[in-house]
Formats: sequence, structure tokens, C-alpha cells
Amino acid sequence: MTYAKDAGVDAYIDVLPGWQQAICREVRELVHSADPEVVETTKRKGQPYFVLDGNICALLATRDHVNVFLYDGAIVPDPDGIITGGHDNQTARTVAVYEGESIPAAALGVMFRQIIANNRAGGWRKLKATT
Repeated sequence: MTYAKDAGVDAYIDVLPGWQQAICREVRELVHSADPEVVETTKRKGQPYFVLDGNICALLATRDHVNVFLYDGAIVPDPDGIITGGHDNQTARTVAVYEGESIPAAALGVMFRQIIANNRAGGWRKLKATT
């Protein structure tokens, strides 16, 4: 897949341990494959963000896992139970991926596409207000 890479996102990923680099790169590919118009950038002191008409997700590498923050206002269904944190958070939930674990790519891809659709419909805040 071809897309415009942000140098800040590359810089963030390139200094991580190999297993975290692999997770971040796979998530990066997955979010771009959800929609060819996804743009990547860095915010908050260099943290990778993926946006399209609003935030879709962000990456944060910790000592023992990588968090994928999903900016969905907890309105995107999680039928596969991949959400690991932030269940009651009003803005973002997380999917934590630890060393040796597989990314739940199919479920995460569905969630990315739904977040993008919600962003295009005005964003989760607007959608929550109308329901």
C-alpha cells in the first residue's frame, strides 16, 4: 500500500524495540488500508496519530506493550472483545498489544472503518448527541 508517511511517525517507530516496531507498523498499514485518505501526523510530543475528518487512532509504546487508542467516544461496537481499557472513557478506548501477541487485525480494521464513517458523519460527539 502506498501512502504519505510522516517523518515524525517514522522517527517515533524507528527507536522502539523490534517487536514494538512490528506492532506499530502493522497498525499503521491497517489504518491506512481502512481508507486511502487517512493522514498520519504527530501530536503531544511526537505521538503518532492517524486522522481523517477527526482522530481515528493514536499509538503509544510503553515498557511492555503498545496501546492503540481508538477515538470513538465508546460508540463503535466491540463484538470481538478487543478493547482492553478505557471502557468508560468518554473519548478513547484502548487495545493493548503485548510482545508475542497478534494484532486483532480483522476486528481492528472493522473498528477503524466505523470510526472513519462516524468522523465523516460529523464525529462521535455529534453522533452521541443525536442518539
